[in-house]
Amino acid sequence: MTQPDYIFETSWEVCNRVGGIYAVLSTRAASMQAEHPDKVFFFGPDFGTHSDTYFAEDKSLLKEWKKSFEVPLSAFNIRTGRWKVPGEPIAILLKFDALWPRKNEIYAWAWDKYQVQSHAAYGDYDESCLFGYAAGMVMESLYGFIVESRKSKVESRKSKVESEKLKVCAHANEWQTAFSIFYLQDHCPEIATLFTTHATGIGRSIAGNGKPLYDYFEGYNGDQMAAELNMVSKHSVEKQAAHTADCFTTVSYITARECKQLLDKEVDIETPNGFESTFVPKGKAFDKKRAEAREALRRVAGEQLGGAVPQNALLVCISGRQEWKNKGIDVFAAALDKLAQKIYHSDQPEREVVAFVMIPYLDRAPSRKGKVSAVFVPYYLDGHDPLFGMTYYDLLIGMDITVFPSYYEPWGYTPLESCAFHVPTITTSLAGFGEWAARQKEQKGVTVIERTDSNFDEVAEQVADTLLHYDRLHGEEKALARQEAAAVAKKADWKHFFKYYRKAYEIALTKAKKRNNK
Repeated sequence: MTQPDYIFETSWEVCNRVGGIYAVLSTRAASMQAEHPDKVFFFGPDFGTHSDTYFAEDKSLLKEWKKSFEVPLSAFNIRTGRWKVPGEPIAILLKFDALWPRKNEIYAWAWDKYQVQSHAAYGDYDESCLFGYAAGMVMESLYGFIVESRKSKVESRKSKVESEKLKVCAHANEWQTAFSIFYLQDHCPEIATLFTTHATGIGRSIAGNGKPLYDYFEGYNGDQMAAELNMVSKHSVEKQAAHTADCFTTVSYITARECKQLLDKEVDIETPNGFESTFVPKGKAFDKKRAEAREALRRVAGEQLGGAVPQNALLVCISGRQEWKNKGIDVFAAALDKLAQKIYHSDQPEREVVAFVMIPYLDRAPSRKGKVSAVFVPYYLDGHDPLFGMTYYDLLIGMDITVFPSYYEPWGYTPLESCAFHVPTITTSLAGFGEWAARQKEQKGVTVIERTDSNFDEVAEQVADTLLHYDRLHGEEKALARQEAAAVAKKADWKHFFKYYRKAYEIALTKAKKRNNK
C-alpha cells in the first residue's frame, strides 16, 4: 500500500478546542505519530495565550526552515512546537492578518480557478478562507524545504540513485481550511490533497432551520438551498473542495448520503472517527478518578440546587454544541419532564436523578422538581471553568449514563467518548455513531433509538423509559452495561479505524501521481 512520507494536516481546531473536530484530530494524533514519527505536521491558527493552553512552543523545531522565510511568510509570525495531546505531534501555528489587503485578489483567483463564489461572504468566511490560503502557502514552503534538504542528503552521500520522489499528503478538514486545497492544487500540484467534511454545511443548516431533512431528502438541491438559507459562499467553498481534492472523505454513511445529494459528489471513502484509549485511566486509577468525579458532581449540584444530593443519585448528562434541535437538547428536556412524571406516579422508591446539561453558553437557572433535577454547565470544560475547574473527561467518568438524542449528527463523538469511559449511552439512528453502534453485538452499553422527522414525542418517551429502566437495573446488570459500553468503544479505537485513513492517503497519492505524470 502506497503511503506518504509526510502528512500535512490543517484544521481551525488545531490547538484550538472549540468543537468535535478537536477530538477527532487530537485523539488520532497518537496513531499518526506511531506510523509516521515526526513526519506529521498539524497547521492551525495562532490565537496566542488561548493556543498556548494546548501548544508547547519549541523554537528549535524546523529552525533552518524558519530562517529561510521571506515576505510574505515572515509576516505570518509562524511558531513551531508540540500539540499537547497523546503522541505530541509537531504543530505549526500561524497568523494570517497580512493577507487581509489581498482578500479581493484571492477571492478573484478562487473564482477564476475554481468557481468559488465569495461575493456573498459574511461572518467567519473571510478569516477562515484567508487562514486556509495562508496554510497552503506555509505547506508549500515546508514541502520545498524538505525536498531541498532531501536532495542535499542524497548528494552528500554521493548516491548514484536518484532520490525517490517525495510523497506528501495535505489534509484539510471542513470548509474553513478548504482554500489550502485550492492553493496547493494551483501552486504545488506535487502534493496530494485530501478534504474531509465532518458535516455538510447545507445539511446542518436545513436541520437547524427546522426543515424536515429526511422526509424530503432526495428532493433537496444543495445550490438551491444555499441560496435560500444564505449559505452561498460557504456551500460553494465546501462543494468545490469536495470536487477538487484528490481524495474526498466524510465520517459516516449518513453524511456520505448528504455529500452525494447536496454537494453532487460521492465520497471516495468513509473515514469514521475513532478514539484513543490512552485518554482513559486504567485499574485503580480509573476507580479513583470516577470517585473524584462523582464527588465533584454531587458537590456542585448541591450548591446549584440548594440542597445535598444523595450519594446514590443517578447522574446523567448531555453535552455538545448549543444546537437545540440538532443535538437533541429539546428531546432531552422533554424526556426529563416525562421521567419526572413517571417517577411521580410510580409505586417504587426511585433514586433522585440529577441531569447535567454541559452545553457551552447555554446558561439557564438550575431546577429541582419530583425527583428529577437539572444543572446547567455553560462552559467549555477545559479545567479552568468557575464551577468545577475540571476537564470534561475528568467529569464524564463519574456519570451513570449519558443521553445524546441527536436529530442531526454526522458522527457523534460524545456517545463514543461516553462508552470509552465505561458510561452507557443513549443515542439515535440519525447519528453516524448510532448507526454504526446498532450493528455491533453489545447492545446493553449503547441504546440506539430510531428517530425520524416526525417522532419527537416517541423519542422523548423512549429516552425517559430507558433512563427509568437503567435506574432499576441490579448491580450486576449495570456492571454488564458498563462493560459492553467499553467494549463498543474498543471496537472504535483508532488502531482499528486508522486503516481507513491509510486507504484515503493511497487514493490521494495515486491520483496526484497520475496528475503529475501527464
